[in-house]
Amino acid sequence: MSLSARNQLPGIVQDIQTGSIMAHVVVKVGENIIESVITKHSVEEMKLKKGDHVKVVIKSTEVMVQKD
Repeated sequence: MSLSARNQLPGIVQDIQTGSIMAHVVVKVGENIIESVITKHSVEEMKLKKGDHVKVVIKSTEVMVQKD
């Protein structure tokens, strides 16, 4: 699938908590965790499950950078 978003990070699904309408998906990207809330329908349609290899796609008008 072609996608214009440039921030595509490969990761592994660590957890999925599904509610009646929405689902909370936790993806491990390297040493980091990315969390997303998507529809339950999307989880079912993609047949997402723990351990799946996925790409986290970040498309945002605002991305902050912090230096410690």
